[in-house]
Amino acid sequence: MEKINRNTRIAAITKILIENPNKVINLNTFTEKFNSAKSTISEDILVIKETLNKFNMGKIETIAGASGGVKYVCEISDKDRKDFAEELCGILKEKDRIIPGNYIYMTDIMYNPDIIKRAGLVLASAFNDKDVDCVVTVETKGIPLAYEVSKMLGVQLVIVRRDTKVTEGTTVSINYVTGSSKRIQTMSLSRKALKSGSKCIFIDDFMKAGGTALGIVNMLKEFDSFLVGIGVMIEDIKTPKKLIEDYISIVKFNGIGEDGTAILFPSK
Repeated sequence: MEKINRNTRIAAITKILIENPNKVINLNTFTEKFNSAKSTISEDILVIKETLNKFNMGKIETIAGASGGVKYVCEISDKDRKDFAEELCGILKEKDRIIPGNYIYMTDIMYNPDIIKRAGLVLASAFNDKDVDCVVTVETKGIPLAYEVSKMLGVQLVIVRRDTKVTEGTTVSINYVTGSSKRIQTMSLSRKALKSGSKCIFIDDFMKAGGTALGIVNMLKEFDSFLVGIGVMIEDIKTPKKLIEDYISIVKFNGIGEDGTAILFPSK
């Protein structure tokens, strides 16, 4: 087999690790793929590790033991997180985004690959230490964001539906009360979608009073699973009393100002 030079190996190993976040890859995988000694691969990985750390592009963790190896974990610097939040605030403050009812038009943002990828990185980085089994969201607008978070954490995405579908098989349906309007709504999830005992995080685009998040908590109980974190892109602080307590957000929304633009600022 042709001998691979160091620059080529480093580029290829970096790509493999980043495309498989939180997946432990044994060094033998790389030694066989690149026809190189384990000591050589270890040196390559050290270079990758130092480079990613230097530019705050994530980290490489070493897992000891016979079944061990290395894995990539996503990460973002405080500066990059703040810069993104400020950029997002600037976009959302555009005057023509306010639509009747004093709502902010967000659909284009939620389907913008660049914005959602960076938002996903911010939220995923906050849950790296939670040993998550899956990311849960409710259809439909929060799906792209939840997908990015699940991809960066290397875990399954579970989508809770607003109604039942025959293609889902046996489902669990629960009623929950929305935190803001106090309306009763329904959510359902296929029995096959979630394994018992799963540790989940809930990701959504917007949180007002937290009624949907509380509904997710109750839904997970039906599967003997539990919530270990909640992350949202925007939280409405005009509704100070939330039905849930522990959550993180990227941006805070405080209503519409006298000039007709949204009042937003980065979350701490």
